[in-house]
Amino acid sequence: MSDAKELANYIMGQLDGLDEVRNIPMMGGYVFYYKERIFGGIYGSGFMVKITEASRKYMPDSVEEPPYKGAKPMLPVTIIDDAELLKKMVEEMFDELPQRKKKK
Repeated sequence: MSDAKELANYIMGQLDGLDEVRNIPMMGGYVFYYKERIFGGIYGSGFMVKITEASRKYMPDSVEEPPYKGAKPMLPVTIIDDAELLKKMVEEMFDELPQRKKKK
């Protein structure tokens, strides 16, 4: 993939069929939401998701690393080309993700 926008489009295609998935461009990458909870994003090193029991279960081979300096570690997505597994993982991650903070 040549750039973040192309990768974001590919991932959205892979997640096609899951309701309420969206992404927004942020600082040269993208942040991905499922039912308004952040589950991952595209950073300099590629597509990464939050560390949850579900993401560990679906990607036991993924080694956690921070997406950028000073950030909490995340898991690089190793199943990006398997649309069905990727969708199942995102669905299962939902209950483990923090709710979005209300804007004051």
